[in-house]
Amino acid sequence: MVIENHNKTAIVTGANGGIGYQVALSLANQNTKVILACRDPIRAEAAIERIKAEQPQADLEFAQLDLSSLSSVRAFVTEQTAKRKSIDLLINNAAIMALPERKLSADGFEMQFATNHLGHFALTNWLMPLLASSSAPRVVTVSSIAHRYGNIDFNDLQGERTYEGWKAYGNSKLANLLFSFELARRAQNLTSIAAHPGVAKTNILQNGPRQGRRVLRTYVSEILTSLLAQTDAQGALPILHAALDPQATNGSFYGPDGFKQIRGKPTLVIPCSQANDLQAAQRLWSVSESMIQGK
Repeated sequence: MVIENHNKTAIVTGANGGIGYQVALSLANQNTKVILACRDPIRAEAAIERIKAEQPQADLEFAQLDLSSLSSVRAFVTEQTAKRKSIDLLINNAAIMALPERKLSADGFEMQFATNHLGHFALTNWLMPLLASSSAPRVVTVSSIAHRYGNIDFNDLQGERTYEGWKAYGNSKLANLLFSFELARRAQNLTSIAAHPGVAKTNILQNGPRQGRRVLRTYVSEILTSLLAQTDAQGALPILHAALDPQATNGSFYGPDGFKQIRGKPTLVIPCSQANDLQAAQRLWSVSESMIQGK
């Protein structure tokens, strides 16, 4: 992979572990200043220590960010705006997966939709002045192969009528794609790319579906992960490809090239049909704007 990312500034959400950590580590090894945007300061500082043990000259900074809280997102953006003139790369990575019971965010939204989609939607839009000040800004939004069983139902966007943890996760990951592709169409002088890691060994299962009553899909996911998953470093490769390769094009989608996109080397992949629904993307953008308005 050809990379060009020296002496730039990147924000990586959820950089304290898993895919986000591997992305932050790789960026730090390429002379990129990395802002680890994380909810847990203890885990974030531990991640910084791990990276610096490998790369003592790494330029790293922790910044508090809870994507489930729009006030936290706003505070993060205010802090970044006061500290720097531009942001070159934004990696919208952080996510929660398949919460067994429906929970609400501090703002009253379904928690997976709030964290995985709405928080990143607000973060990207509110950081736009800093991104626009970069000579070649790029936003990478991390989706999942789980987007294929998602469905954006505007009559039940918050899962108030029907909630199932895995379905809600798929919905949020489909929303990530709709957002990424719509951003590519709307933004001027900005590259918006989506990517997914396939199936990788991270702690996301412990942080979601294992918290409470399990369903069949949880057991299947655990078996699939134990038998077929690649490492988190391998899972980070499509995201890094989307972030760093100068040949990566606006509005594209990258994932592993192996069977069912579970593992393999980064390649262009085709999303499900609803991800390319222009009307759904435009409507989701409008609805999301209304949700974050005044926050």
